[in-house]
Amino acid sequence: MTTTPERTAEQELAYDVFSRACPSRGTLEHVTGRWGALTLGALYEGSFRFNALRRRVDGVSEKMLSQTLHALERDGLVRREAQPTNPPRVDYELTPLGRGVAERLTALIEFVEGRMDDVLAARGRYDETRGGR
Repeated sequence: MTTTPERTAEQELAYDVFSRACPSRGTLEHVTGRWGALTLGALYEGSFRFNALRRRVDGVSEKMLSQTLHALERDGLVRREAQPTNPPRVDYELTPLGRGVAERLTALIEFVEGRMDDVLAARGRYDETRGGR
């Protein structure tokens, strides 16, 4: 059986994030939510123990970081490695899939950070025209 260009395009669109039932929506939400994005960005720097990761992702609660890590682990983006020591040592690191996602996310983070002067100026202009909102 030969593969037509139409079939190839259809295969590439097997998942459609714009479709309500698409399972990629959940993963996209985990990746692009505030704590997911920051957690992936931090783990792109290397592996972390839980408390070190919590300090790196300033402002995240223990509960929220735990929930975020569970979701990212379930999606195959983060690996949790527990060491049988006393006290137990748990390290978190990106999987190869998570590294690919974090690489793209980090590029976006760097772009936004690099353009914050433009963003702040735009906010100022917006607020001026809207009466200081």
